[in-house]
Amino acid sequence: MYTERELEQKVEEIDLHMPVPEQEEERQLYYLKKCRELLREQSGAAGRKMTFCVTTFGCQMNARDSEKLEGILELIGYEKADEEHADFVIYNTCTVRENANLKVYGRLGYLHSRKKKNPHLMIGLCGCMMQEPQVVEKIKKSYRFVDLIFGTHNIFKLAEILADRLERGKMVIDIWKDTDQIVENLPVDRKYPFKSGVNIMFGCNNFCSYCIVPYVRGRERSRAPEDIIAEIENLVKDGVVEVMLLGQNVNSYGKNLEQPVTFAQLLSRIAQIEGLKRIRFMTSHPKDLSDELIEVMAKYPKICRHLHLPVQSGSSEVLKAMNRRYTKEQYLALVDKIRAAVPDISLTTDIIVGFPGETEEDFQETLDVVRRVRYDSAFTFIYSKRSGTPAAAMDNQVPEETVKDRFDRLLHEVQEISKEMSSRFTGTVQEVLAEEVNDHDPSLLTGRMGNNLLVHFPGDASMIGSLLNVHLDECRGFYYMGSIVRKDGQEVE
Repeated sequence: MYTERELEQKVEEIDLHMPVPEQEEERQLYYLKKCRELLREQSGAAGRKMTFCVTTFGCQMNARDSEKLEGILELIGYEKADEEHADFVIYNTCTVRENANLKVYGRLGYLHSRKKKNPHLMIGLCGCMMQEPQVVEKIKKSYRFVDLIFGTHNIFKLAEILADRLERGKMVIDIWKDTDQIVENLPVDRKYPFKSGVNIMFGCNNFCSYCIVPYVRGRERSRAPEDIIAEIENLVKDGVVEVMLLGQNVNSYGKNLEQPVTFAQLLSRIAQIEGLKRIRFMTSHPKDLSDELIEVMAKYPKICRHLHLPVQSGSSEVLKAMNRRYTKEQYLALVDKIRAAVPDISLTTDIIVGFPGETEEDFQETLDVVRRVRYDSAFTFIYSKRSGTPAAAMDNQVPEETVKDRFDRLLHEVQEISKEMSSRFTGTVQEVLAEEVNDHDPSLLTGRMGNNLLVHFPGDASMIGSLLNVHLDECRGFYYMGSIVRKDGQEVE
């Protein structure tokens, strides 16, 4: 892995008079240099530096992809700006729900009016939504002012795609149906200096019947463990104390490598990196969370005592229709096993209400799981028919008013239990990573405990990025008010 300075030097050393390299990493460095030259010409014509804004829709995988896009654009020579004043606007799209698509179309209409006033404005669309052929056709037909369209598999090619657009002045479309390619050593602009997401794998093989992700993110492909370790070691040298390991299903990590490595083995190696204080990961699919992984979580204190374990439904019949490949009983047995090994763990989950064919009895099974597991928090969703998935074609859709009633009852149950579970730490001293100045009160900092709960406490910006001992004075539902504790055990006034 290159440092920022090493990457800058490699780009400057590129000779644009030489043929374009075939090896992908070198090829993209070549186009980074080429874009830099083209941008200088554009900036000279405009009499100012060109600016950009990347807007992210969707999950943490998308957020990490956006950091890579921003890193590439900054290395080229763009400066970051807000969307309203940017010369290059990129929407990194989500398509899990169809209303996410509508939101993008609405914002494109606004950008069109801006583009008429700013001749330098370019618009790029990438991410999951662009992997749908009908979406690309619609943009080609109805939004011809868009400049770049690319998908989830070739984020790393942004410089090459941009160079094509700057040279030819025409819309560039570069969509891959799938890939087994992973390109390392490209720039990243991290949102936080002290914590970072780290992709360990891409794609998904699960094909849950309600989910579009495997169709737009492609099949699973894992990064080499050596590349992941090297990236994290470099991040730690650069001041990172916490990493979030990212994958659609991290428990499947390593199965497609030439020399298979389990996620537990990778996690064990990462836990031994000196200077790294915290490790998080998501998302874990219950069907293949191994005993080995539970043992590793229990063994290393720096692995955060928080596990996001989506249940989706408490009914074994509904889970079968969802193609989740576990039963209610298997899920509950897994929870018992996890809590036996890591008693202080905080469990969170995802739950879908109103999946096709769900009966009141099925819904009561979901409520039973919620009451028995007692989640610290749960993301609850009303089932949304997603065209292109098997569930969308099921003919036993649940009436809207029934779904709404069940959702309200579930939400009430989840919130009451979450308040009780969250408050169990009141009066204790916990390690908190100070993340930012509080939005509503600048005299407070906002931080996060290892179990992912938020804490607000008095402090100043100089403490951001530090791990602090904080006394949890009062629980206010889903967050705490706290006070920093000195090494001698006294609270800081």
